[in-house]
Amino acid sequence: MEASLSNRQDAHAERNRKVRQVLAAILVANWAVATAKLLFGVVYQSASVTADGLHSFIDGSSNILGLVAMTAAARPADEDHPYGHGKFEAIASLGIGAMIGIGMLELGRMALDSLLHDKHAQVTPIMAGVMVVTLVVNLAVTRVERRFGERLKSSLLLADANHTLSDVYVTLAVLVSLGLVWLGYPRADGVVALLVMVFVAYVAYGIVRQAVGILSDTARLDAVQVGQLTMGVPGVLSCRDVRSRGMEDSVYVDLKIEVDPQLSTAQAHEVADQVEQRLHSAFPQVVDVVVHVEPARVVNSLQVR
Repeated sequence: MEASLSNRQDAHAERNRKVRQVLAAILVANWAVATAKLLFGVVYQSASVTADGLHSFIDGSSNILGLVAMTAAARPADEDHPYGHGKFEAIASLGIGAMIGIGMLELGRMALDSLLHDKHAQVTPIMAGVMVVTLVVNLAVTRVERRFGERLKSSLLLADANHTLSDVYVTLAVLVSLGLVWLGYPRADGVVALLVMVFVAYVAYGIVRQAVGILSDTARLDAVQVGQLTMGVPGVLSCRDVRSRGMEDSVYVDLKIEVDPQLSTAQAHEVADQVEQRLHSAFPQVVDVVVHVEPARVVNSLQVR
């Protein structure tokens, strides 16, 4: 059992290392995109492109936040944090949600400024070309980051992929508005920005909801399924009070079982070990199982609660 636990801890540490590598690579890509947008936004005096560049810099800031959080999350359990530091990843996801909210407010300000004061970007072919290139880069970044997030089961990478996707939609909105302004509809910039703001709000809500679920210890496993698996272990007469919590890739489970009161302590302990082994086999994401063994009140009553 100790060797198995050590292997799971090593696998978790390796997973965190890979998450940090992905975040570092995405940071470089995001800031390259942001620099290009800001440079051309300032040169061509385009408020919308400049604001889009600032939004891309927020993406880079979220990557830094993620790297710091993953460094903390990778630390092993200690006396103050007996369950480890994995929830720092969820806290970072909340921070990304907050950054998206800030970007949403900036979009709203830009939209109202365009609608109320008839301000719009100066359209040039070079600026439009730069926006298209950055759009392609952001799409590639989003796809790669989501793929690694799903493979590594990282809520942080998935949240950051959604953040980068919000930048894709901002860039699309800027391109559409530039085209409409060039066609003679200057107020289209503000209308499109308002539509993008609604989408960004939806993305932020999804990220925050996921992070809050982790931090508030939302159940990770189906209690009925866990109970059925436990009842399949020879010697288990009852299973109840099944609880689970944690991250998607590191779930903690505790439950109570009843066994024949005539069993010796060693025999009851062996039954508990078999329950742990069965749950670890059925749910690879489970890193710890605590089984409370109690003597059955009525030996012949089989139940799962």
